[in-house]
Amino acid sequence: MKSLISKAKASLHKDQSHFPAAQDQQKIIKQNDTASTIQPPTPLEVLRYRYHHGTNLGSIFVLEQWLSGSMFVAGAAGGSELDAVNASLKQNGPGATRTQWENHWNTAVSDSDFDWLVNTAHCTTIRLPIGYFTLGPNYCSGTPFAGAPSQVYLNAWAAVKELVSRARNHGIGVLIDFHALPGGANGEAHSGTSSGQAQLWGNTSNLNLSTQCLQFIASEAKSMDGVTGIQLCNEAVYGASGIYAWYDSVISAIGQIDSTMPIYISDAWDLNTALSYTNGKNSINAGLTNPIIVDTHKYYCFADADKSQSPQQLIGGIPTELEELNGKEGSVVDHGAAQVLVGEYSCVLDGSTWAKVSDADRPGLVNQFGHAQSTRWQQRAGGSTFWTYKMDWMDGGEWGFVQQTNSSALTPPPSLLLSSADLSTRFSTAQTQRTQLKTTAINNHKNYWTSTAPSQTFEFYRFGDGYDVGFSDAFAFLQARSEMGLGGSGGDKIGNLDVWVKKRIVESGQGGAFVWEWEQGFRQGVGDFCNIADV
Repeated sequence: MKSLISKAKASLHKDQSHFPAAQDQQKIIKQNDTASTIQPPTPLEVLRYRYHHGTNLGSIFVLEQWLSGSMFVAGAAGGSELDAVNASLKQNGPGATRTQWENHWNTAVSDSDFDWLVNTAHCTTIRLPIGYFTLGPNYCSGTPFAGAPSQVYLNAWAAVKELVSRARNHGIGVLIDFHALPGGANGEAHSGTSSGQAQLWGNTSNLNLSTQCLQFIASEAKSMDGVTGIQLCNEAVYGASGIYAWYDSVISAIGQIDSTMPIYISDAWDLNTALSYTNGKNSINAGLTNPIIVDTHKYYCFADADKSQSPQQLIGGIPTELEELNGKEGSVVDHGAAQVLVGEYSCVLDGSTWAKVSDADRPGLVNQFGHAQSTRWQQRAGGSTFWTYKMDWMDGGEWGFVQQTNSSALTPPPSLLLSSADLSTRFSTAQTQRTQLKTTAINNHKNYWTSTAPSQTFEFYRFGDGYDVGFSDAFAFLQARSEMGLGGSGGDKIGNLDVWVKKRIVESGQGGAFVWEWEQGFRQGVGDFCNIADV
């Protein structure tokens, strides 16, 4: 029987139902069904679990000189936030420095900016880098920001909260990215200082302070409508000592504050290991715990291997990106959920790459590069946020979300471009054909398994129950902008599907050996809705 089941699994396409071989399944602790607690998706759940088509808002709360040179007075010692604030304090004094910084935060995104983000860019989400100093003087003690620098940040957290509120009023969610940690998760200037060292890892004091910062953020974010998640750190160095033990500790601490908050972790430039970790954290046996999502960054202008290639070669490689997800996503019952956000990417290629083509070909190739990335991230990731939105030198060239959106290099999910009339037609079609689609799906499921494993007992009703929830959820997400008042045109898809499936399985109360049928029914329901609605 095991051999037969294994052959059947191998013959199935990714989107078909499958029976997990006993050796592949998680050991399901819960043996009996309990009452379902499933409710229709809430507006906040839609904000958190839809596909995130967005941008970073870099160099606002964590300065980078190459983006915001106007914040650095002549003679600044380096290109980091600390260099900028110390130089300004010395030249301009505390009052003028604090005024300048607060103005920088408070004017970063105007109302017209939000209008452009919603109506032109079809932006769903902003990834917002902040630092520990952003939380104010209480979190700067014993760090390089202690003393006079810390006083500049008295109102920084209030500015973050105001920005989140304004974004939510426009239907945009905000991922709070803890970008600059005490000591630095990496040695780059965007970690807040120019130390050149990653002194977070292995440093108990810095790790403890970082945990306290994240606990504060979680406590505050619990009552901040529109926060789509909290990222624990940015671009942790490869092989960071003790990183997963620290993740375990912080995830547990945040879970005690708010177990619904999505938590994003840096992959530390090792996506495969990070996904294996999240498979375990996102097990159905863990119950209703924080969904854990991996933040990975995709740049093609820094590594020597990329610099040696032509634009066409790099573009040709994009369709094979994120294949680390293979075997880790698609069946929560088998191995837990795996979800990725491409938290940073750009349309930048190195000069040595561009030297391989003519200048006349460059604009077209930039567009192809952007299209290829947009397509791939929408196929395999739960979202993507371009680096970056604002800089002194707008519209930002190949680093600029504005320029690359206006040139149509970046393409939003097609569902975000649908008119209300078009959506209405698709909803009507889906409703009309729903019963027949479900009947066909159930019959196909039954026929396959009764012919493939005729002596095996199944619980086919679970497939139908899951189908109903999946179809309804996909319908609700696409309808949420009009029905829930999220704002903006078009409709949303369930982008973070793996972690949403895990959540729904737990809420469904399913237990025993045939939970897999409910999951496959759910996924079929989502897929059938998206197919019939053509999104």
